Amino acid sequence: MRTSLSALTLLLVANFAHATVFKCIGADGRVTYTNDRSVAGSCSPLNPDQPISTIPPPQRPTAAPARSTPTPATRQSGASTSPGNFPRVSPEAQRARDDSRRQILESELAAEQQALQDARAELNDLESRGFDDSANGARALERLRPFQDAVQLHERNIEAIQGELRRLR
Repeated sequence: MRTSLSALTLLLVANFAHATVFKCIGADGRVTYTNDRSVAGSCSPLNPDQPISTIPPPQRPTAAPARSTPTPATRQSGASTSPGNFPRVSPEAQRARDDSRRQILESELAAEQQALQDARAELNDLESRGFDDSANGARALERLRPFQDAVQLHERNIEAIQGELRRLR
C-alpha cells in the first residue's frame, strides 16, 4: 500500500510540474514565451515535444569584414583614431570648458588646503598636551591616529588636485 501511495503522489507531482508553454507574438512582432495562463489569452500553446529556442543562431559572414579607411584628419595627424563623424568641439568651447574646470579645481584646492591647515592645527594642539610613556600615553597616541590620517588624506588630495591642474592645457 505504501508503494502505491508513493507512486500515486509521484504521478500527481509530475503532472502538476508539467506546465503548458504558450508562444505569444506581440503587435511589434516580438516573440515571447510564457507559462502564465492569465497572460496567454491570445497566445498559442506549444507542443511539449517542440524545442524552444530563444537565441537565434549566429550568422556566418559571407566575406571578410571590410577594413575601415582612415579619415583625412587621421591620415594627416596619425594620432587621432576617432571616426570621421565623431562630434567635434570648437576651440573656443574647449577653452571655456578648460577654464571652467581650472576654476573648479582651484576652488577645490583652496578648500583642501584650508582643511589641511585645520587638521594640522588640531593635531598640533593634541600633540602639544604631551604624553608620558605609560599605558595612558600609548592610548593617547592611538587617539591621535585619526587626526594623523586626516592630515595625510588632505595632503594626498592636494597632490591629486595639483596633478590634475598640471594636466590641463
